[in-house]
Amino acid sequence: MKLRLDLVLIAGAVLLLAVGLFLGGQAAFASSYVAQQLGDQKIAFPTADKITDAEKTWKPGSACLLEFAGQDLQNGRQAECYANYFIAEHMAASAKTAGYPGATYATIGAAQGALRTEIAEAKAAKNDAKAADSQKKLDAVTALRETMFKGEMLRSALLTTYGFSVIGSVAGTVSALSYGAAALFVILGAIAFFRSRVPAVAVQRPAPAPVTTR
Repeated sequence: MKLRLDLVLIAGAVLLLAVGLFLGGQAAFASSYVAQQLGDQKIAFPTADKITDAEKTWKPGSACLLEFAGQDLQNGRQAECYANYFIAEHMAASAKTAGYPGATYATIGAAQGALRTEIAEAKAAKNDAKAADSQKKLDAVTALRETMFKGEMLRSALLTTYGFSVIGSVAGTVSALSYGAAALFVILGAIAFFRSRVPAVAVQRPAPAPVTTR
């Protein structure tokens, strides 16, 4: 059975159109979902005059804080910027101020354990002054770790939203490509259809002249 090229191309166009419609719907849902979730949080970037020099220059990507200054979080790019260059900078600054530069929620636990040991040893030695000093340090470290925990949780939520927006963006791009490919298939199918309808013209060649022999 001989397959008709025009029908194959049209079938391919229909399939590509279906894929485009599906991915386009997913992209639209992702965009609206991200905007809704971020809008519910009511998070806004500080205005340009409130952004410190340390925040502006913390990392190369920190310039996005000025780009989005004063805006409410509404899309994935803004969520990534706020998580990676605003929250993360404040967490790093808090750790440095507390005397634990570079510390994270996971690593600061070791400092808590060490201070608890110091307190126990000081109490056992009846050194109340040492125990009180270590307890003060422990309270500061515990507060820092709580800050780290809250910061990491918010960063995780925002970066998850950013990842969801990236998936939606990719789906939108693939959807547009599918529409383009479907249109191309329709054009090629139409060409194949009309070519199959054009009757073949037989070309008659003149008979060769007879060869005379003497």
